[in-house]
Amino acid sequence: MTARADKIKIMRERVTSKRVVTILIVMFALLILIAIIALAMGSERIGFQAIVKIIAAKITGQSIDIASEQQVIIADIRLPRVLMAIVVGAALSVAGAAYQALLRNPLADPYVLGVSTGAAVGAIAATIFAEAISIGRPLAAFLGAVLTIATVILLGQSRRHAQTERLILAGIITNTFLSSVVIFLMTSASGLRLQSVFSWLIGDLGSNARLLPLVSVFIVAGIVIIYFNSRSLNLMMTGEEEALALGVEVRRVKAMVYIASSLITGAAVSVSGVIGFVGLVIPHAVRLAAGSDNRFVVPASALAGGIFLLVADTIARTAIAPRELHVGVVTAFVGAPVFVYLLRRAS
Repeated sequence: MTARADKIKIMRERVTSKRVVTILIVMFALLILIAIIALAMGSERIGFQAIVKIIAAKITGQSIDIASEQQVIIADIRLPRVLMAIVVGAALSVAGAAYQALLRNPLADPYVLGVSTGAAVGAIAATIFAEAISIGRPLAAFLGAVLTIATVILLGQSRRHAQTERLILAGIITNTFLSSVVIFLMTSASGLRLQSVFSWLIGDLGSNARLLPLVSVFIVAGIVIIYFNSRSLNLMMTGEEEALALGVEVRRVKAMVYIASSLITGAAVSVSGVIGFVGLVIPHAVRLAAGSDNRFVVPASALAGGIFLLVADTIARTAIAPRELHVGVVTAFVGAPVFVYLLRRAS
């Protein structure tokens, strides 16, 4: 009876199609506006018209009468970083939304479960031992993420099924162990490579832009897979037995969503490093604002995650200019209090 009531509650929380489209359009427009503001901000302020001309020239290949220094700043430095923030923010947020739906726990996200750190282990290993292979880092990060979530699920199994509390605890334990592995791998690096790995490890959106097109393909594919399973996730949030009774292939859905979530987490971590709490804060905020229907939560989390990480990165690179904060520091300042709030609420 309780499960049925929960199911009815979830169905009632779903927003109408018209409202969904309206909200997503507004969020997309806000994302574009913030992206333009982010492009303009920095040690050298560049006007809106100049930004538009530079981006248009970048797309069309035409020459423009704007200083070459400004063209380099926008086209080669700030634009790739803005796009990186949007893509990575969307990936981590959707992965967090998927894990929370599967585990029915608002504390679940790639960082807390250790998936981000597992992806980091794979990416660092590829950087140190197979740096010449350009696709090696994304593939190794994906493999690390998949093996990590598989380990967490295995450790979190009780005699009959996986319990969400055990899974969260298993994730924290696995994360601690993998953090030690990261430190061990860093002792294998030296010089500039060590500095690069350390900077990347705590969140760095200013490098690896050359890998962005490749990882964007993986991330978009993973988000699409999760979205097409969102209706099944809605039913599974009422309980796996109830979802089975309603015709959901629970094992297939869980496998696909776990793999897709690990794919986009690994792809994001391979270019940005470990950025915590994005997948925790954003899906929870979206659910508070518009309900738990994953057919809305997934695309809204993608847009809101892009906005959040873009704002965080803009603050990180302008707050103490000309020096920079690491973006992971900014997201932790926001995410840690939210984590404490959710933990107290769940207890």
